[in-house]
Amino acid sequence: MTAAPIRRLLVANRGEIAARILRTAKAQGIECAVVRHAAEDGGLAPQLADAVVPIEGATPVAAYLDVAQIVGAARRWGADAVHPGYGFLSENPALARALDAAGISFVGPPPEVTELMGDKISARRFVAERGFPVAPSAIEADDPGSFARRALAVGLPILIKPAAGGGGKGMRIVRSAEVLEAELAAARREGERYFGDGRLFVERYVERPRHIEVQVLGDQHGSVVHFGERECSVQRRFQKIIEETPSPALDAGTRARICEVAVGIARAAGYVGAGTVEFIFGADGQFYFLEMNTRLQVEHPVTECVTGFDLVAEQLRVAAGEPLGYAQADIGFQGHAIELRLCAEDPAQGFMPATGSLLVLREPAGPGVRVDSGVVEGQRVGSDFDSLLAKLIVHGRSRSQALARARQALADTACLGVATNLDYLDRILAHPQFAAGDYSTAFLEEQAAELGGAAETPPIALLLAAAALSDGHMVAAAADMPRLYAQMGAWRN
Repeated sequence: MTAAPIRRLLVANRGEIAARILRTAKAQGIECAVVRHAAEDGGLAPQLADAVVPIEGATPVAAYLDVAQIVGAARRWGADAVHPGYGFLSENPALARALDAAGISFVGPPPEVTELMGDKISARRFVAERGFPVAPSAIEADDPGSFARRALAVGLPILIKPAAGGGGKGMRIVRSAEVLEAELAAARREGERYFGDGRLFVERYVERPRHIEVQVLGDQHGSVVHFGERECSVQRRFQKIIEETPSPALDAGTRARICEVAVGIARAAGYVGAGTVEFIFGADGQFYFLEMNTRLQVEHPVTECVTGFDLVAEQLRVAAGEPLGYAQADIGFQGHAIELRLCAEDPAQGFMPATGSLLVLREPAGPGVRVDSGVVEGQRVGSDFDSLLAKLIVHGRSRSQALARARQALADTACLGVATNLDYLDRILAHPQFAAGDYSTAFLEEQAAELGGAAETPPIALLLAAAALSDGHMVAAAADMPRLYAQMGAWRN
């Protein structure tokens, strides 16, 4: 990793994370560019950047996954560093290596560390060999012929995972030996499809677990600290929806232990940059290493709210070779923060991704409210990318105040023209179990009947229609006639 000041930064990402990185970098006086595929319709990041560097590909996603093209874009623009954000190439060691060969800094860990911790099998072995807690498991590569038998020996229920997986892709819970072979085959196909890697492993599935992760940061001089934990148990199909910190499940002693283990794992791996060590936390108070994400997480803003640190700024400092300049004791924690992921999806239609134009977009504001958005009013939302539109983040003195502010932020948000999960998020917050902090990763599934995607009742639908018709932008967009049709004059079909 190159130790030099960053003056020109290329953000190799899009949407809300690109906009969030650009804001911090520009505030530090760094000249910034962002890449963009021609098929994309506007967005906030191109408006914030000093320059937009075009990238090409058979599909927009393919362009963002093209290592050679991203490095070429950095070279053409004269960048001395590249920030990958999250997703896409953020955990691909090939990008870090190619940038290093080009004399360009990568804002992230060394490729050797990404290879070690990004591969779930090697990470588990590494962690277990150093005495950190890991759930009982079986690895296919150890002996493929006996894998199914060894998987059953772990003890049902078990969780199948692709070695190179992420985002819940390929993960399957198996409760019956009769379906194991079929589920292994399906998980292998998904691993090959999404990651080009069909290797699998299984681990004992902890019933009604909580998903706890710890934010760590290391510099190039051997210092590693943590910024506390985050509770990420509100998940649908292994995808996080709501995150908060501190976790309502942990007492002070458990919190100290889990954070200490996370720092120990990161230090043992020689970790540099911002990363997250994730754990499964059982009802018995035991926790086990799950994986390490060698990048910035979607939910990092809640940590920033309670600590006062800008994690992107810290990433840039570390990438420039600066020491942390503070110790663990210098990191304080104040209040409670909650993040809500606002997505273009329709709960009433099985959470299908939604498309359309953002005819009206009104974001909440007020004390303790922060919005990390990647979209602008009038923008076309397509199906090429992840459905995340924005993140609503709230901070309060207590969990109850943060919860009240979160519900008010949802009430103050308007998004018309594209179906969203806005009301679904509010139903989650209003649920007594969530309000009490008594939930697990099974919460959404267990409470599906209460939370599920029933269509709006007619009175609400009428109110929404009235609100839409009272907005000038909405009416103008609805009445706008394409030029081709306008030139036809009066006609009948």
